[in-house]
Amino acid sequence: MLWIILLAAAIVAALYGISLYNGLVRLKHNVSKAWANIDVLLKQRHDELPKLVEVCRQYMGFESDALERVTQARNQVQQARSKGDIGALGMAEGALRMGLAGLFAVAEAYPDLKADNGFQHLRTRISTLENEIADRREYYNETVNQNNIQIEQFPDILIARFFGFKPAESLSFDARELTDPDLKALFS
Repeated sequence: MLWIILLAAAIVAALYGISLYNGLVRLKHNVSKAWANIDVLLKQRHDELPKLVEVCRQYMGFESDALERVTQARNQVQQARSKGDIGALGMAEGALRMGLAGLFAVAEAYPDLKADNGFQHLRTRISTLENEIADRREYYNETVNQNNIQIEQFPDILIARFFGFKPAESLSFDARELTDPDLKALFS
C-alpha cells in the first residue's frame, strides 16, 4: 500500500513539474511572438522612411538637418534590431520618433510638400505604423512582465533555473520621447 501512495505522489509531482515547465515554455514563446509582431512593424516602417525622406528632400533641399536626423536614427534602429539589443532599440526608437516629429514640424513650413499626395500618404502610413508599434510594445511588455514574474515565483523558479529560463527585457523608449518636441526650437 505504501508503494502505491509513493508511486501516486511521484506521478502527481512529475505531472506538476511537467505542467510548470510547459507553462514556462509557453510564456517564453509568447515573448518571442510579441517581439516578432513588433519586428514586422519596425521593418515596414524601416522600408517607408527612405521614401519619406526622398519626398521631403525634393521640397526641403536646405533643411538637411531634419532629414539627416531621421536617416541616422533609422540606421540606429536597424542596427539595434539586427543585434536584438532591446535597450539600444528603445533609445534609437526615441531618437527616431523625435526626428520624425521634427521632420513633420518643419514640413509645415512647406505648403507644396504638405499638399503632395506622396507625402500625405507616407505621413499617414508612418503615423499608423507608429500607433501599431506603440500598441504592440504594450503587449510585448505585458508578456515580458508575465514571463519574468512566472520565472521568479516559487516553485516555478526551481524549474526555470534548472532548465535555464532567463528573464526577458522590456522595451522602453528614451525619456525624450515622453516629452513634447520643442516646436520653437525646430523653427529657429
